[in-house]
Formats: sequence, C-alpha cells, structure tokens
Amino acid sequence: MGIVHAVNISDKKGEKKHEVETITLREDFGVENDAHGGSERQVSLLAFERIEDMKKDLATLKVGDFAENITTIGIAASSLEPGMRIAVGDTLLEITQIGKTCHHGCSIRKEVGYCIMPKEGVFGKVLRGGTVTKGDGIEIVR
Repeated sequence: MGIVHAVNISDKKGEKKHEVETITLREDFGVENDAHGGSERQVSLLAFERIEDMKKDLATLKVGDFAENITTIGIAASSLEPGMRIAVGDTLLEITQIGKTCHHGCSIRKEVGYCIMPKEGVFGKVLRGGTVTKGDGIEIVR
C-alpha cells in the first residue's frame, strides 16, 4: 500500500504543476481545474522516490515538476500495469498507460539529458470520482 505525498494542478498544458491541498477527480474526466482534465490521460501519478533519485542530477526538482497530478510514496510504476485498478483515497482509477513520450519542450530532459516520465509516469482513468488529499492511502484493488 502507498500513500499520497502531494496533489498538484496546472492552469496550462506544458507547464509544471503546483501543489494544492486537495484535488477533485471527476468520473471519466480527470482532475477538476487542471489543464489536462478531459484528456485521454486523465490523471497522472509519479513516485516521490524517483523524483528524489533525480535530484542527484538536478537538485532543484520538486513535486509537480514532472506535471504529475498525484505524487506517491510506496507504489512504483513497476508494480502496476494497464488494466489494474487502484483506490486512491475514496476514488477509483484504472491504469491506462505506463510511461509517455516527453514533449519536445521538456525542460528536465533539456537540462539533465533524460526524464523519468517515459518509464515511470503512470496514467489512469477515473472510474469513481471524489477527493484526493495528501496522506490518503493508495491500494491496488485485486
């Protein structure tokens, strides 16, 4: 079982997200008030441990810099696969994709030479909406 380390949103696509207290997930839409709401990758998750690993190459990294909506602790992309379901707080997500191609303007890739989102980013579809807050549990639903 994992936990939510942070929740993040952005106003525009292509920019880093900023941490907020709570996000609201809407069924078959994604994160309310987030630039990526309504897109095919409704919710994005990334392990805080991987962000910490990257700090050896770029010390200024923080949650939201990879444009993840939910920063996790204790649950890695390697433990998930498309089709799996995870409960995050009172919401339910179906994993739709692991990894993605970085966009051409990826500032982290430009600065460091690589990015973890192509292998470590997790994307999901909202099956049951609700709120997600720092400290909420994350559990794989069997």
